[in-house]
Amino acid sequence: MIQDNLIKVGMADLNVTHLTGVLKTTGLGSCVGITLYDNKVKIAGMAHVMLPTSDIAREGKLNIAKYADTAIPELIRKMEELGAQVKRMEAKMAGGAQMFSFGSQSDTMRIGPRNVESCKEMLSRYSIPLKGEDTGGNYGRTIEFDCDTGVLFIRSVQHGNKEL
Repeated sequence: MIQDNLIKVGMADLNVTHLTGVLKTTGLGSCVGITLYDNKVKIAGMAHVMLPTSDIAREGKLNIAKYADTAIPELIRKMEELGAQVKRMEAKMAGGAQMFSFGSQSDTMRIGPRNVESCKEMLSRYSIPLKGEDTGGNYGRTIEFDCDTGVLFIRSVQHGNKEL
């Protein structure tokens, strides 16, 4: 998708848009790109979540966009500031791959699946339905979310293009 009104969302970052624009993030391996959308007022948000929970944070000033348990509430807050309502929001997400295989299947090595689980848990807390997902596997993804249509475009080298 080629778009003039591209809004980049970096790693451990989030952003919102109203009426127009395409939110884009790249490099989703074990990270999860989660989108929220209020179709009635055409407000969209995207977060590039790196880790499942801020309980493991070691940095001095917490980057709330980095963790599923802090990024999703902040995304909701920013969207509500623009006029969205949580009761109308729907979610889509992609990523959460298991990029490397390890001899042991300890929980700490399952970052991708844990990111997906944590995002779903946060959506459940806010009663936001998950309308589509392309998660898991062992490959990276790039996603673009069109605020006008609510369509999530997913690209990967190994699996081509998808729309949710």
